[in-house]
Amino acid sequence: MRITSPILSGIVSAFLWLCVGAVLASLIVAMTDVSEELITTATFFIHGIASLFGGFSSGKRSVSKGWYHGALLGILYTALVVLIGFLSFDAGIGKDTAVMLAVSIPAGALGGMFGVNAKN
Repeated sequence: MRITSPILSGIVSAFLWLCVGAVLASLIVAMTDVSEELITTATFFIHGIASLFGGFSSGKRSVSKGWYHGALLGILYTALVVLIGFLSFDAGIGKDTAVMLAVSIPAGALGGMFGVNAKN
């Protein structure tokens, strides 16, 4: 099944990369002596990578304005992660949300710029 909407394609791709990052972080915590406090800072890196690849997918599906589609993806990605966190864990909006937004928007925009210029 092919997703033709650039934003929907990017969101699906971003959440797939988020799942991969979460599994890898869980394995690192379980199999090494890395503390969970260190993983907390690594989650922002995981969100950035997920937004970057989601923006790439979004930019590749769009014909132009890859930065716009990628930045919009970063905003929607953050909103969905915050919404899921609120509904699942009763987590509120705080400084971590602002940091994630500050990471996701530029990463998504950069991925969108790379994606729009990628060869099909």
